[in-house]
Amino acid sequence: MSRRVLVTGASRGVGAAIAGRFAALGDEVIAVSRDLDALRRSVADQAAVVAGEGTIRALACDVTDETAIAGLADQVGDVDVLVNNAGRSESAPLHETTLESWQAQMAVNATGVFLCTRAFIGGMRDRGEGRIITIASTAGRAGAAYASAYSASKHAAVGLTRAAAAEFAGTRITANAVCPAFVDTEMTQRSAERIAQRSGRTVSESVEALARLSPLRRLVTVDEIADAVEWLASPGAVAINGQTIVIDGGGLQT
Repeated sequence: MSRRVLVTGASRGVGAAIAGRFAALGDEVIAVSRDLDALRRSVADQAAVVAGEGTIRALACDVTDETAIAGLADQVGDVDVLVNNAGRSESAPLHETTLESWQAQMAVNATGVFLCTRAFIGGMRDRGEGRIITIASTAGRAGAAYASAYSASKHAAVGLTRAAAAEFAGTRITANAVCPAFVDTEMTQRSAERIAQRSGRTVSESVEALARLSPLRRLVTVDEIADAVEWLASPGAVAINGQTIVIDGGGLQT
């Protein structure tokens, strides 16, 4: 049976992979991003891969804008699966982290998750069923040097996930978070470029350094994250609630 799945931050990387995965499963996917041009290109690419199966619709929306999210919910209607993927990452030593950077990362990574979850939880409550899956980070489970704002915002996203799970425990509504280590995406590439600027390393050397932080000794792939999200949205995961699924090869074991 086809589901309606909404994926935020779906114009590239992890979000695009997740949108494509659900479309390949035959679902109706609403792909959301602030960058409508990039989103349309991504949707066209994904639709070409999954032609004849599910559908992907592109909608522009800023997850930090309460009014825009309310409008999105009115336009889309109820969803069966909400994937809070939109994210923002900036790195700097704590003493050099600006208030602007702190607030920007909090707005996307924490407030955006809250606004989207609040907007779509009503329909799930009415039906007594739904899945909320938030893409967090290992930085949401343990402190990360030079990423105070990012780590704090991802901890907030994990905390919200656990609170939602507790609120709907015993129903068929679940809330879980996927927490990968560094992923092979443009966001990680930008992090490597910032490291290179500060350290004197090349960008390639900086990417390798980030990869070595995980026992995998490589970057996590977007497909590995999509695998976890697909499972959490499946009927077999109905008893999984309030959990953080860490994808890092065994670095975090708590």
